[in-house]
Amino acid sequence: ETKESEEVPVTQVTETTVSGTVADSESSKDGVKSEKPTEKLKLAVKKKVLQRLRYLRMKKICIEHAQKHLIEYKRAAKREINLMRSAQRDGNFYVPAEPKLAFVVRIRGINGIHPKPRKTLQLMRLLQINNGVFVRLNKATLNMLRLIDPYIAWGYPSLKTVRRLIYKRGFCKVAGQRLPLTNERIQHRLGRFGIVCVEDLVHEIYTVGPKFKEVSSFLWRFKLNNPTGGFRKKGRHFVEGGDFGNRENYINRLLKTMI
Repeated sequence: ETKESEEVPVTQVTETTVSGTVADSESSKDGVKSEKPTEKLKLAVKKKVLQRLRYLRMKKICIEHAQKHLIEYKRAAKREINLMRSAQRDGNFYVPAEPKLAFVVRIRGINGIHPKPRKTLQLMRLLQINNGVFVRLNKATLNMLRLIDPYIAWGYPSLKTVRRLIYKRGFCKVAGQRLPLTNERIQHRLGRFGIVCVEDLVHEIYTVGPKFKEVSSFLWRFKLNNPTGGFRKKGRHFVEGGDFGNRENYINRLLKTMI
């Protein structure tokens, strides 16, 4: 009887110790598990806050750039009006500067095209009907346009048309892929040139700025709709009532129906 009474406390102590150890280990595991989600949550919140701050900072920069460009456009328009009025007062004719920017749209297919015009169309990235590109006008590009004149419609786009084309039909080329145009992608590819948003891109194209080539190459060729009613006289020049050739400022009317 004495031996049995002595063994009972030993058994009780052992069970208590084991159960206590298990409980402690489980509570410590729960503690580790509860800490991990908290750390992940903190990191996620911090990441979102930084993204939000970056977005707000970028938005502010874009607004400032847009306002600066708007002032520049207004000053240029006012200067043109003043020069025109001054010439009229002096009894002279005001001759505007030669256009520096053109927008070119392909209107005919490849059937029966001579190899040289076909190669020129490829160089200008006009691979399909209704493809369009911005072109800097100089002696070399004017010669190229004359060579492919029967297969294209082109002219001088207004600021409104340039903006509508880029905002509504603009895509960028990244690693050979056609991707939507965003401020983030513009900043990543063109930020080193001071071009960080869509309005900067519009400004560089419309004013034919020093980085026009880089911006034009960054833009994917435009894919436009058929014009309302379609092209009816592709084999006749625009000045003869047809569709192809230089439309000058009337290109804006055509593009309005194709964007």
